[in-house]
Amino acid sequence: MSRSILITGANGALGLAIAEFFLTREESCHVFLGVRERRERAQELAARFSSRTHLVTLEVTSTDDWKAAVTEIENKGAPLGVLINNAGFHEDALLANMPQDQWSRVLDANLNAVFHGCQAVLPGMLRERQGRIVNIASLSAISSPAGQTNYAAAKAGVIGLTQSLAKESARMGITVNAVCPGYIEGGLPSDWPPEQLKALKMQLPMRRFARPEEIAAAVFFLASPDASYITGSTLKIDGGLL
Repeated sequence: MSRSILITGANGALGLAIAEFFLTREESCHVFLGVRERRERAQELAARFSSRTHLVTLEVTSTDDWKAAVTEIENKGAPLGVLINNAGFHEDALLANMPQDQWSRVLDANLNAVFHGCQAVLPGMLRERQGRIVNIASLSAISSPAGQTNYAAAKAGVIGLTQSLAKESARMGITVNAVCPGYIEGGLPSDWPPEQLKALKMQLPMRRFARPEEIAAAVFFLASPDASYITGSTLKIDGGLL
């Protein structure tokens, strides 16, 4: 059965890897790339899989954008069966010096956006009595570093939301899980010098960062029929760091 997959933050390394994983392994699916700006890489992927990939304009903090995106997807035909809440960013500072708007921006993009997304897709999933929601949290939610009070709090909130929503929706055939990636190739600040990256790798038992497709493989499994009895879980993918 064909199903539609919506991936937010689909212009970054992880979002694109997740999209390509679905497209190459589930030939009947249609993937919707939720992007707001910097659409070039998403457009390239859509061009490669032109019959099954669609770009959707989506500001994840806007309830109106979420409603419009879900309506657009439903009008394409296949039911929206999978939501991957991947969009987010961090804006680090010590709490003593953090302006309130910096706190609010990070909470809005990383936690409130997940609430808006889940609430937008649930009516359709409830009608179908099936669905998969995978929320991308972060290792910062479990082991919170200094300077990330806003980001760590937001991602910890994503885990709490995931666990609670999983209990609310389980009997309706909807699973809700979270993934906590560690450091990902292509997902680190571009201005970090090589010696800083090398030192960071030396802290990891595997001595390397995750490849985006390794995270994508876990997301794909959690969204598959084979994971039908897994819900409310938080999967840590960090190369043995914790």
